[in-house]
Amino acid sequence: MTSPSAYRLDPQVRALLERIAAAGAPALHTVSAPEARILYDRYRKPLQPAVPEVALAEDSSFSGPAGTVPVRLYRAAGTHADEVLPVLVYFHGGGWTFGDLDSHDIVCRSIANQVRGALVSVAYRLAPEHKFPAALEDCIAATRWVGAEAKHLRVDASRIAVGGDSAGGNLAAVVALALRGEEPKLALQLLIYPAVDQRCDQPSHHRCAKGFLLDRDGILWCRGNYLRDDSDIGDWRASPLLAPDHRGLAPAYIITAGFDPLLDEGAAYADKLTAAGVPVTYECFEGMVHGFITMSGALAAGNHALYRCDMMLRQAYARLN
Repeated sequence: MTSPSAYRLDPQVRALLERIAAAGAPALHTVSAPEARILYDRYRKPLQPAVPEVALAEDSSFSGPAGTVPVRLYRAAGTHADEVLPVLVYFHGGGWTFGDLDSHDIVCRSIANQVRGALVSVAYRLAPEHKFPAALEDCIAATRWVGAEAKHLRVDASRIAVGGDSAGGNLAAVVALALRGEEPKLALQLLIYPAVDQRCDQPSHHRCAKGFLLDRDGILWCRGNYLRDDSDIGDWRASPLLAPDHRGLAPAYIITAGFDPLLDEGAAYADKLTAAGVPVTYECFEGMVHGFITMSGALAAGNHALYRCDMMLRQAYARLN
């Protein structure tokens, strides 16, 4: 894997990092989880674009494995209530510790609109209040629920994809593994700078350990919040890169960022899937840092990455038409 030193940091990213350093705001891992959730929302809002209009953004819920799981159903602008649409089940990022239906609302609206489809965003249980595998259990249940309730939701059960960013990319990858062989088959796994190896020892974890928004201390803090203890690190449900067999999985679109500690594990997952015969499209946004798709109001590349996600989803849905 090419070192980030061979890449050119995007000028918009450089300016953003300088603004953050000058602000002197506390890092999320230096406060409690409830405080981190407040700061996460506060830090993200100024970096987001205007809220896109959609035909529907409706909060709902279903009965999950440990209680009610909130979800938000989106339908693209210009679609009709009786249209049966392809659907993406989306799991937000936030280190399994923060993030919610609102933190990724604009991302979800943008994807739904550009794909001209539906999207179900899932508010899975958060750590450290709910340890592994609570979040995963909610995400698996949500994906099955969408398939079972497809008629009521007016979505196409034969064209369901899963996706997510960061911790959500981890959950999407594991959902794809967990549901392998079940009907309906997933159309695509959309993995945006996914955390797929809880060992956290790939070279990029050390090359990008500090100074690029997500740092190593923050990663280890989130891992400690999520996992019950170190014995979970090698569990493929926490580290999908370590699954014994990746054959027969849904096609994957994997995005990484050049100045992200998670760069190398995302690339390694693309290689692992490819070696197992899974169709993979892999793209590294070389000048970017972790989290850039949620900052598309300040980083133009965030919009381009979302456009690429939309194209991959369109192609995946078209193959199943």
